[in-house]
Order: sequence, then structure tokens, then C-alpha cells
Amino acid sequence: MTTRVVDIEAAVHDTRSSPSDHGTVDRIAIRPADGERRVVDQVEVDKNRGLVGDNWLERVDGNQETSRHNQVTLMNSRFANAITPEGHGWELAGDQLYVDFDISVDNAPTGTLLQVGSATVRISAEPHTGCAKFSKRFGRDILRATQTDEGKQIRLRGVNASVVESGSVSTGDSINRVGLDD
Repeated sequence: MTTRVVDIEAAVHDTRSSPSDHGTVDRIAIRPADGERRVVDQVEVDKNRGLVGDNWLERVDGNQETSRHNQVTLMNSRFANAITPEGHGWELAGDQLYVDFDISVDNAPTGTLLQVGSATVRISAEPHTGCAKFSKRFGRDILRATQTDEGKQIRLRGVNASVVESGSVSTGDSINRVGLDD
């Protein structure tokens, strides 16, 4: 993927303008195999398997209990759109649910319960950080922006979540903050 010049300040401002209580699922991507991404319109979300059709379960090498914190990853769709040419290639970030919703630490701290479609997920304490693949796909400047104090606070790189209640999620479904799990 060719990187492009991104106005980071404008991207951060737009990301900060995301809805804080009720948002929308803009894109769903599953990872059927290592290095493979597939955009889908609907997916089943399962407490034991994560997103059905995604390779999360294979990647945790049987260590399902300790890896449950990252069954699902969410990324702000406004930021994904800002770093990709004409909104193409969001799924290359490696996340699964791209949402127009404020996933910042202030709005969705660890333990926040989110209703996504008919599924419920819990924001995990484990940070979602950038990697060499993200840097290669989107550029070092984008990766650096996600790693600043502000980038971490608004979770430009996304957020990990665990599945609390199984259900289904479709593009266009709502995402709502429903509480805090103690």
C-alpha cells in the first residue's frame, strides 16, 4: 500500500468529534489466515471464538484464557479513513470493527461495556499498539502519531475488547456505551 501525506492534526480533530454514546459500525473485517483480510457485511461474535471466521483462536495457540482480552479489536473509522487513500484499505490496519464512536480512554475506559449490534464487548486493559506491519502499510509518521500521549489517550491505533455476550454485528449497526463492568 502506498502511504500518503496525512494532516495528523485534522485527523485527530475529526477523530475527537466522534459520537460518545451512540455510534455506527462502518466496516467489518475478518482475518481468515495470517496476512489475509476479508471485508464482510455481517459477522457472528462468539464468547469463545471471537469473530466467527477470524483466525483469533488459531493465533492464541490454545492460550485462550489469557488472550481473551483481544478477541475483538475496534478502530475509529474516522482515523482509518484519514490514513487510507479514499477510504480504501482500512482492513489493512488489522482491526476487525471500524466504528464511528469515541473509543478514547476518557469515554470508554477499561471495563466499559459496548453493545455492538446484538453482541456486547468489554474494553480491555491490554493496550492495542502499532507494529512493524502497521508502519509499513501506513507510514512511520502515522505510527508515531498513534504512539504519542494524545494518540494513546484517544486510542488512534484502536482498542482491544473481549466478548461478554455473543451476538451478530452488521455494517450499519449501532454501537452504544451501556455501562461499566466492575
